[in-house]
Amino acid sequence: MRLSAMGDVAMTVPVLRAFVKQYPTVKLTVISRPFFKPFFEGIPNLEFFAFDEKERHKGFPGLLRLFSDVKKLKIDAFADLHNVLRSKVVSLLFALSGKKRATVDKGREGKKELTRAENKIFRQLPTMFERHAKVFEQIGFPLDLTNPVFPQKAILSSDILEITGNQNQKLIGIAPFAQYDSKVYPLDLMQEVIAKLAENSTYKILLFGGGKKEIEILDSLAQPFDNVINMAGKIKFQQELQLISNLDVMLSMDSGNAHIAAMLGVKVVTLWGATHPYAGFLPFNQSLENALTSDRNQYPKLPTSVYGNKVVEGYKNAMRTILPQQVVDKVVSNFHKRLKNIS
Repeated sequence: MRLSAMGDVAMTVPVLRAFVKQYPTVKLTVISRPFFKPFFEGIPNLEFFAFDEKERHKGFPGLLRLFSDVKKLKIDAFADLHNVLRSKVVSLLFALSGKKRATVDKGREGKKELTRAENKIFRQLPTMFERHAKVFEQIGFPLDLTNPVFPQKAILSSDILEITGNQNQKLIGIAPFAQYDSKVYPLDLMQEVIAKLAENSTYKILLFGGGKKEIEILDSLAQPFDNVINMAGKIKFQQELQLISNLDVMLSMDSGNAHIAAMLGVKVVTLWGATHPYAGFLPFNQSLENALTSDRNQYPKLPTSVYGNKVVEGYKNAMRTILPQQVVDKVVSNFHKRLKNIS
């Protein structure tokens, strides 16, 4: 069970792919929001169960109905990959019915030590993928994440190709937004990055985002260049996943798009402001070298937050210490490093 958010749900996918590869006779049922169903399509022995937050599974009575609904599937063990009140209730109900259950340890104490201003303990914490694997180990299914499985590149539909055009170019995805401003690279610097990349006509740059305001900004970023296309609002979510699977590299903030690209086997360059990959959210199977972080010499309190929702006075410009040329060089250096795709 993992209900939200987009990036967190995407982070379960590589772990579940490892599971079905290593335990091919075991059936998995994933409980999540209907919107995330496309993440799990094509994974063998996996069934998706849609959590109906607004009606059937709303409130405590809804959680009782959820338990009853899922119990009918003859569940033998319950893996709580969310560790929030709703998932804890369902987990407890399975425990009371005599089933094995385990809950993810989010490592809150370690994250507090990493992000506090005073007496900070700056060290790499276990990744969320390792934490998820630990849950399955506790219910009897130890996992090896060292030889990951990724889907094949999707065959793009004519609708997508009509927008993206020539497929002989290198495809660079850029997702410049995040939930919190402290994780967003300054737009004037992102414009510089896009301009430098667009100078090379063998590159096609595809911009990703959503919502009216973001679409307007992406339009303004793309407008000066023939080889930059704003994809936001032009294709359906499932088509967006198909397109991302065809990227040569994705440039993203510490946000959901980074984890979506990573779960599809795409190389990802991430930019970090108030947050830091040491908290355990580096995209799956990506190198720390591809995580460009703000300068801790100039901003020693970094990271100031696990999720970027904490505002620290004087740290607004921390991401300006990541220079546009650094970003461009890192993106280009990853073209020859695409991860191996396995059907």
